[in-house]
Amino acid sequence: MQNYCKIIGAMAAMSALVAGNAQAGVEYDLHAGYSTSYLFRGANLGDDLVEAGVDVSADVAGLTLSGGVWYGDYDITNGAFGDSVQGFDVYSAHELDLYAEVAKDFGFLTASVGYIYYDQQGFILNNFVGDSQEVYFSVSRDFGFATAALTYYWDVQGDVADGDNDGYSTLDVSKSFELNQCLTLNVGSTLGYLVEEGHLAHLTTKVSLDYAFAEHAKFSPYVAGSLDLSGGHGNAYQYGYITDNAKNELVGGAMISASF
Repeated sequence: MQNYCKIIGAMAAMSALVAGNAQAGVEYDLHAGYSTSYLFRGANLGDDLVEAGVDVSADVAGLTLSGGVWYGDYDITNGAFGDSVQGFDVYSAHELDLYAEVAKDFGFLTASVGYIYYDQQGFILNNFVGDSQEVYFSVSRDFGFATAALTYYWDVQGDVADGDNDGYSTLDVSKSFELNQCLTLNVGSTLGYLVEEGHLAHLTTKVSLDYAFAEHAKFSPYVAGSLDLSGGHGNAYQYGYITDNAKNELVGGAMISASF
């Protein structure tokens, strides 16, 4: 909780700085939050996730350019990946993600290509510090009744394995409902699929409520549930290998964010 308060304080300071330096055509989003577990592609990576991030986007020559940085701190219980880690029951792990994307709206759909760098700081598994890089390709469309997106992730570098994840894909479907001027209900589901493995990974559904307590700020509590569909074959690629700790998960948390 102390770390969470520090992150909230840092975000407030950054908000003032960004608001003072925001330029026309450039949008900023700052966010921080807490989750009972770190749920990534249907797999529980650890408990008590405290996170913070900054996103920036701009429209340039008909393209939408965006990027950002995300940092998370969480606890891993000994045996979470089937092996003990240096004799500790619980230890802290840190992750820093850097990402960028270029998107083009063609009217009938939006296509995008992006890059993600995962830096696992303090995460040690079998004497390897896991970090990886992914390139992804995505198409999305707003059908009115819902927005759908199909994304393919390609692991181009990983320290734990040879950097070949054989392809991981997701189908995302989401819909937002404006309840009143201050409250918006968001519902979204993600279906994960391991392409070359030829089997489903997980189905994760998240429900959140955005409370706009200020003109450019909102507080968003949420609950998410993940259903394991892997049949024991592994449900997600993490750091260049397939995890085998798949199970049904229920996670709750909250996020505070400010946009300019």
